[in-house]
Amino acid sequence: MNPNEPWLPSVPGRYVALGDSFTEGVGDASVHLPNGVRGWADRVAEALAREMPGWEYANLAIRSKRLRHIIAEQLEPAVAMEPTLITLYAGGNDVMDVGTRVADILGRYEDLVAELARTGATLLLFTGYDVEVSPLLGPLRRKNHAYNDGVRRIAAKHGAVLVDYAELGAYANPRMWGPDRLHMSKAGHKYLAAQVLDALGVSHGIVHKHGRRAPRGVRQRTSEQYLWVTDWVLPMFGRKLRGTTLGDTLNPRWPEPVRVPPKKGLKKLVRRQLNSPIKHI
Repeated sequence: MNPNEPWLPSVPGRYVALGDSFTEGVGDASVHLPNGVRGWADRVAEALAREMPGWEYANLAIRSKRLRHIIAEQLEPAVAMEPTLITLYAGGNDVMDVGTRVADILGRYEDLVAELARTGATLLLFTGYDVEVSPLLGPLRRKNHAYNDGVRRIAAKHGAVLVDYAELGAYANPRMWGPDRLHMSKAGHKYLAAQVLDALGVSHGIVHKHGRRAPRGVRQRTSEQYLWVTDWVLPMFGRKLRGTTLGDTLNPRWPEPVRVPPKKGLKKLVRRQLNSPIKHI
């Protein structure tokens, strides 16, 4: 994409989002939307529809998916939808898995990017953020840095738009993260939606509020650390030992392209579907 030219096509297009929990919207809860989340990709789709009514949107992302799952389950359906815009975040879960090699991850990642680039759609990729959750996860940072370097190289090679998530300093603010410290909060998802829209040159009204969490005492920090370990870390390792993931029983939130209402967005679409004779989303 030439940054000196407007990106929006002359007619409404189709936006398809691929990936894992990052793109599914985990951390941005919404009881009104599929899988109980909203997320940055929904916000991008809604902004596109407001700018040019008629845009369609599909989101195939499911939490916990590795690259092999995304390639096996999301690639073919995405290509068949003949998208105008594709966003992809993939590989972060592979980086966090013990024993994986960055070279292998990037090899699979580039194969996926190459297939998506062949569609002729505008392709937007992301680096991965170094989440400061615990010194215990410090060794993973070196893998993440190598992965990010590879993503930057692959994006340039295949002519993709890059949102360099790793370099977005706003995410140093704890408000941008959910209780598990690994997924963005509502504020984090809103900010990322703005970054994606800015990278595409699409106007929006998303405003980032720079508030910070009030200082906490030693007792409160200790309590929060204990709850984080018991509520998030131990269950995560338990799932790894059992070979299960949070996404095993979930379906994609928007598995087929939907026409996004330019006013009141996807929540309006869900209400309309729930009130129709055939109730499905």
